[in-house]
Amino acid sequence: MTNVTKRFLVSAMALGLAAVSSSASADPSTHAGRASVYENLDGKSLERVSTPQTIRAMFGPDGNALVAPTRIWKVLEHGEKVDCLACIPAVEKLLYVNDAKTREIAAWWLRRRMFGVFGPGQAYEKTIQTLQTSAEPGSRAYAAEALGEFLSIGGVEPVATALVKDTSPLVRAAAARALDRLNTTGPNNELSKALSDTDATVRLTAMKAALHIQGFSDVATVAKLVSDPSPEVRRHAASALGSMKAKDSVAAIISLTSPTQETDAVTRAEAAHALGLIGDLAAKDALLSAQSDPDMRVRDAATIALRTL
Repeated sequence: MTNVTKRFLVSAMALGLAAVSSSASADPSTHAGRASVYENLDGKSLERVSTPQTIRAMFGPDGNALVAPTRIWKVLEHGEKVDCLACIPAVEKLLYVNDAKTREIAAWWLRRRMFGVFGPGQAYEKTIQTLQTSAEPGSRAYAAEALGEFLSIGGVEPVATALVKDTSPLVRAAAARALDRLNTTGPNNELSKALSDTDATVRLTAMKAALHIQGFSDVATVAKLVSDPSPEVRRHAASALGSMKAKDSVAAIISLTSPTQETDAVTRAEAAHALGLIGDLAAKDALLSAQSDPDMRVRDAATIALRTL
């Protein structure tokens, strides 16, 4: 590289840095990097970082939100790293609004606070108290949901307890979803106990959670659900058994592939798929019969499953 070329490169770099510095300082409320890249765009189109004032302005004197949910989502997401102790009580109220996404984003914002959320008497502890003592099932359900979104191990025990002891199916189902989010079956395997809940929605929610939670292995309890009154529960039970490669449950799953025993076509298709995942030759005759099923989804699932045996 010649000296002339070197001097040219140094000059070009200096000019480039000067241009970036100039454009970044033009509007200090924007991200400098983005402002330099998109310097020809209207400044209003650039993402701005929320300030404590912006967050507080969303709420009235009573702490209730004054703006639409979409505005709340935007302000909180752009205020991910904003420290605002005064904002916490108002955002905490969002854990109990009807909009699910607003509750999720509120919990996400709160769990990222270094101070003011996880100490004694603060938002996290109050959420646990709400789950344990509120007379309103809806509030208890939202509290269980929030503890899942907080992703703190301290919430596992109260959520697991609610899953097996709360009198409301609404709360028990929310607790199952929270354990799913926390990736645990509970300190005493409460999720397995919930698979035998008297309410079909709770059983289904617990079954869906079992499919996601790493290390879940209660094959025996799941196998019992292939005869559940709910077709959705039976379907998810077959799916879980397939995922767990439960060879001891092949006979039970085979029963779900027959239209004379299983009236729900989607469940029959899921059972055929599960048999393919397990890969046991004992399922071959059942899958061959399923290729004549009146429902195309079942026939296709059986054909694919047979290729894996």
